[in-house]
Amino acid sequence: MAVLVIILLGNIQVFAAQNEEENFDAGPFIIEHVIDSYGWHICGEGEKSFTIPLPIIIFDDGQLVTFMSNKFHHGEAAYNGYALGWGDNKGKIVKLEGDFSNYSGHLEEKDLYPNHVCKWDFSITKNVCALFVSIILLISIFLSIAKRYKLHPDEAPKGLQAFIEPVIVFLQDEVINPSLGEKSNKYAPYLLTLFFFILINNLMGIIPIFPGGANLTGNIAVTGVLAIITFFVTTFSGNKEYWLDIVNTPGVPWWLKIPVPLMPLVEIIGIFTKPFVLMVRLFANITAGHIVVLGFISLIFIFGQMMPVLGYGVSIVSIFFYIFMGVLELLVAFIQAFVFTLLSAIYIGMATKDEEHHIEAA
Repeated sequence: MAVLVIILLGNIQVFAAQNEEENFDAGPFIIEHVIDSYGWHICGEGEKSFTIPLPIIIFDDGQLVTFMSNKFHHGEAAYNGYALGWGDNKGKIVKLEGDFSNYSGHLEEKDLYPNHVCKWDFSITKNVCALFVSIILLISIFLSIAKRYKLHPDEAPKGLQAFIEPVIVFLQDEVINPSLGEKSNKYAPYLLTLFFFILINNLMGIIPIFPGGANLTGNIAVTGVLAIITFFVTTFSGNKEYWLDIVNTPGVPWWLKIPVPLMPLVEIIGIFTKPFVLMVRLFANITAGHIVVLGFISLIFIFGQMMPVLGYGVSIVSIFFYIFMGVLELLVAFIQAFVFTLLSAIYIGMATKDEEHHIEAA
C-alpha cells in the first residue's frame, strides 16, 4: 500500500505536465480499466504506457490470422488490414475495407475508413489470461493441500491448509448439508468449486498489480456462464415433485391456477429469473466496487491537473478512501462468493427435494 501511495504521488506532477493542453477525462479512464482488453495494461497512459501484449487469434475468410496485440500500438495503428474499432465498434477487432485491406501503419481520421467487425474472434484477452491464471492457482493450491492430507492424514492442518479447511467445513455444515441433505455429497464438489473460483477471482481483481487487476467476476459474460451452469444443474437435477410444484403449486388457491394459470406462469418465469439474478448480483457488486475505487484515484489527477499542490492534498483523502474501499471490497469478495454458492445450493436443493419433504412443504 505504501508503494502505491508513493507511485500515485510521484505521478501527479508527471501527469499534469504531460496533459497541459488535454484535460483528464475520468470516464474513459475508468471504463478502460473495468472492461476487457486485448493487452494487459501495467502502468502509464498513452504512448508511454507499458502493456503486456496478448495473442490475437482471428478466423477470417477461411484463414487463421494470428499476431500479438502490440501491433495495434494502443489502438492507433493497423496491422495487415486489422485494427481496434472505434465508435460503435470500440474495443472490437475490425477488418479495414477498400485500399486499407492489407494496410499496416498509423491510422488517422479513423471514422473515414469503412470496416466490419471480425465475428470469429478467439483472441486471448486480459480476462481470458486472468482465467488461466486463476485456474492454475486453484489447481496448485488444492493439489498441494490434497498432497499434505495424503502424506500427513493425522496431523493438524498448517499454513494454507489451516485456512482452507475451516472454510470447507463451514460451507459443508452451514450451506450444502442444510440445503441438500442426503444429496450433499453429490453436489458438494460443484458448489465448493463455484465458491473458491469466485472468491479467488474476486481477490485477484482487488490486487492492483500483475497478475491481479483483471475484472473477471465483474464481466457479465463470466457471471452469466456461472449462472447458466447453475441453471442447467438445477434443471436437469429436478425430480418429479419439483416439476409438479411448478405446474400445481401447493398451498395456492385454485382460482390462481384455473382458468388462467397465473401461478404456474409465475413459477416458470422464476426458473429463468433465478440465474439472471445470480448473474447480475455478482457482476454489479464487483464492478461497482472497482468503479468507486477508480473514481477516488481519478480525483488525484483531476485536481493535480488544475494545480499540483491540490493533487497532493486530495491524494491524502483519496488514498484514505482507497484503503477503506479496499477493505470493503475484501469483505464483498467473500460475501458475494458465499451468496452465489448459497443461492445455487438452495436452488439445487429445491429441485432435488424428496417426496417426504414435498409432503411436509404441502
